[in-house]
Formats: sequence, C-alpha cells, structure tokens
Amino acid sequence: MRLVRYGGAMSLDGYIATLSGAYDWIIQDPDMDFAAVRGLSREVQQKLSQQRPETIGQASRIQGVTPAAISLLLVHLKRRSLSRESREHSA
Repeated sequence: MRLVRYGGAMSLDGYIATLSGAYDWIIQDPDMDFAAVRGLSREVQQKLSQQRPETIGQASRIQGVTPAAISLLLVHLKRRSLSRESREHSA
C-alpha cells in the first residue's frame, strides 16, 4: 500500500496502512471463534478462521477483510476483555 496525501488529507490507502501498523501489537486469542463476532459476514468469518491471524494487523491485511470488520473485531475483543476484568474483580 502507498501513503498518498491530497491537500493534507490522507487517502484510504494511507489510512489503512496506518491502521494496520497500529494494531500489530494487539494479540488475539488463538482459539477465537470468529462466528461469535456479531456483524461479521460469513465470508470474513471463514477467511479469519482459515488463516487464524495472531494480531489485528494481520487480520487487516487479509484480502476481503474490511475496515468495518476490523472495527467489529476490536469491539468484540474489548467486550471480552471488560467481561473478564469484571469477573476477576467480583471473585
């Protein structure tokens, strides 16, 4: 991908390149059930299940996985993280 600026605004290519680099540090559960992620298309679920990305950055570089799908993954992971934290604090 290339980073392109038009009058101070980055193109979509630039945005996705920045996005994918920023999410390389987020590690996903290796046994994650992508079918449990609300809103993901079956096509994206299948691609993620087959390739089993270890990070959000890797997932964002899979052909056919859209920025919207990455957002859904992030929301799902955040919810799981919050529910784990609340269980740990209540125990």
